[in-house]
Amino acid sequence: MTPSRYLIARIGLAFGVQRRQRRMSDAATEMHLLREAEQMLGEEIWERVEEVEELGVEYWNLRKLIKERGEIRIKLDACEEILALAHEQRAAILGAKSDPQQALEDKRGRLLSDLENMARERDTIVQRAREIRRVYDGLKMKVEVLQTGESEGLDATRSRMADLKQQFTDLKHQRDAIAAKITQGDAKLDVLDAELGTERQKHRVEASEAFQQIGQANRDISALKAQYGLLDTQMRQLFSEIGRHISRHARANERCRAAAKGQLPMVDVMQALRQSIAMNHRLAGM
Repeated sequence: MTPSRYLIARIGLAFGVQRRQRRMSDAATEMHLLREAEQMLGEEIWERVEEVEELGVEYWNLRKLIKERGEIRIKLDACEEILALAHEQRAAILGAKSDPQQALEDKRGRLLSDLENMARERDTIVQRAREIRRVYDGLKMKVEVLQTGESEGLDATRSRMADLKQQFTDLKHQRDAIAAKITQGDAKLDVLDAELGTERQKHRVEASEAFQQIGQANRDISALKAQYGLLDTQMRQLFSEIGRHISRHARANERCRAAAKGQLPMVDVMQALRQSIAMNHRLAGM
């Protein structure tokens, strides 16, 4: 708000035109801008305020905080490097396969292939046995019919039934033999799976150290980032204090004016904001 607008608003106020909420809102917005400007100014010029006695505390505290922040940054970089190396180590260990593990996996693959072939062979035998059983049942019905009627061809039918029965028995023996091999293969597969589990567990044990390093590095990084953020907050507060003092005294104090060299236009804007805030407060009755 400019002085001319303030005068117009005062005249309106005399006639009962009061916009208290608007004035308070404008003052709040301007106060926010002023605080940002104070922080920005302080951050730009803080290294030049060593000779301003009133800001000695803020200046040396900033020097201390910046030193501490630099030390934390070094520790943070080191922790992040440890974390990256630990991730690489973990991935390398878990992704690598030892010679014994690779041999076991190859053996397991061959055994699974053999088991699948035997299972298909067993299914073929079972299907063939069902077909023979169906033919046998048909011939058996034929014999029952011929025994009550014509007997021509009865001996040939019985001979055929005996042959089918022998074929069925042979297929049954073949099926049982293959089933036994499959059972043996399943037992071997269980043993291989157990050996593979043991071999993989070795890799997990080897990777446990990397997992511990990752966990510790993450905890250290979180703690350091929290400290870093706290220092940043404290530094922003000090920047604001420096910017506030310099902007208030840059025109009247020679040392403050020297510190604000090159930033006087911003100082003028900040002073105008303070006047506008004060006028808005007066219009709002505060």
